[in-house]
Order: sequence, then structure tokens, then C-alpha cells
Amino acid sequence: MSNQGPLRPEEYLEPDCPLCGNPYESQHPVRPVPQQRILNKLDDYMSRRDYDGAERHLLYWLKEAEQGRDLRGQLLVCNELIGHYRKTGSRENAFCYAELALSLLEEMDFEGSISAGTTYVNAATAYSAFGDNQRALELFERAKALYESTPHTQAHLLGGLYNNMALVLQTLGRFPEAFELYNKAMKTMETVPGGVLEQAITCLNMADAVAAQFGQEEGEARIFELLDRADELLHDKSAPHNGYYAFVCEKCSPTFSYYGYFAVAEELQREAKEIYERA
Repeated sequence: MSNQGPLRPEEYLEPDCPLCGNPYESQHPVRPVPQQRILNKLDDYMSRRDYDGAERHLLYWLKEAEQGRDLRGQLLVCNELIGHYRKTGSRENAFCYAELALSLLEEMDFEGSISAGTTYVNAATAYSAFGDNQRALELFERAKALYESTPHTQAHLLGGLYNNMALVLQTLGRFPEAFELYNKAMKTMETVPGGVLEQAITCLNMADAVAAQFGQEEGEARIFELLDRADELLHDKSAPHNGYYAFVCEKCSPTFSYYGYFAVAEELQREAKEIYERA
């Protein structure tokens, strides 16, 4: 959800006349890109794990948005590119589009909007994924301040923020703060349709946090409790069996395997494979 804000000059000025000068110093009007169509096609690529196709698709529409001076469209595509390059392991590209997205917020004067919060979370998650946890925490704190001060922030945005910010705090050894946010993430995602998948991920993150703080032997009972809960959540009837479910299955499988839940790990890989083959 983006903050529409006041109309900008380029959104209401008439196009320049090619035969007349430019007495009013107006610019050609913005040509918005079809945001929902871009996202729908991206979902199609991702459901087939066609990462090359997804990249070509996003870069094409970024160029179109740039040529059409559509700043909102550029921000949307940059956010998707951050996530794409994070998933595909391209550190340089992820950071490049994170900084471009942040500069677009400043250019549009959107830094106090929900769109800014989403961008901060996306950029922070990328920085965290590639080890720059201090930069990630700075951006997560900006997002947290925005989300928690905005009455109509959607629950799934808060849940995602809490979970990802907790991961950074965990990495930095700030375990009490991390567990506080993990618990907030669990409670928040209880209110979100299909939120069981995010809750499962949070349970596995908490298991890793217990192991990091107390060691696997001392924390064994709590770790197994969290793994069992994650397994239940992944197989909850409300979980949507779509491309995202397949992605979550693949994401969770290695953690189950690491803690000795080999049958669960194999089942998740099998379910992901079946979904991708049907796509």
C-alpha cells in the first residue's frame, strides 16, 4: 500500500506542445507502469522458479518506469529487485537497488509513509542477509518507528518486521530483545489469514536462537518444542499451497534436517517439488 500524497506538478500539467516552446517550463506527463500486472507476472515467474525470467521482467519495467518518470513505479520495481537479488545471492545488486530505493523515498518525500517502512524492511533484510547487520538494524529501527506509530499498519507488515529484526538482534547477541520481537511476531501473525507459514519460520528462527544462546544440549527440550510447533503450522489446513508455500517449504527444510528431523525435511522438499512441477 502506497501513500498517494498530494499531486505532483508532472501529474497535472498538460504535455508540451512540440511546435511551441516551453513557456510554463512544464514537463511531459508521468506514464505510470502497470503495477499489478508487473506483480502478477512476477508471481508467475517465481512459481516456476524462473529467476532469470523474473530478473529480465523486473529490469524491463524499471527501465519503462524510468523513461516514463514514474517514481512510484520505480520504487515498486526496486523493492522487488532487492528481494530477487537477496534470494539469488547477488550482494552487489541487492545493495545497489536498496540504495536506489532509499534515494527514491527521499526524492518523493515519502520517508514518513508506509511505503517507506516497507522499503526500509526490504533493504534491511538484504543487508542482514549479506552480513551488514548494523546497517540492517538502523533500517529496521526506522521501519519499526513508522509502523508502530501508524494506526492502520497492516498486521502482516508488523509481523514480518518483528521476525526479521529479531534475526539481526539474535546475530548481534542481543537475545532478550530478539525473543521479545519473535513473540510479538507470533502474536501478530495469528491475526493474518495464512499467517501460519510466517509463524512456522519464526518458530524455526527461535529454535536457532535458543541453540545460539544456551547450546543445543541445554536448550534441547525447547528446541524440539519449537520444531514440533513449526511442523504443525506448516501442515495447518489454512496454509495456502501455492508457490510461496513451496518457497517456505524449501526454506524450512534445512533447519529441520540440521536438528535431526530428517523425515519432515524430506517431506517438505517433496511437497515443494510437487507444487513447482504443477506450475
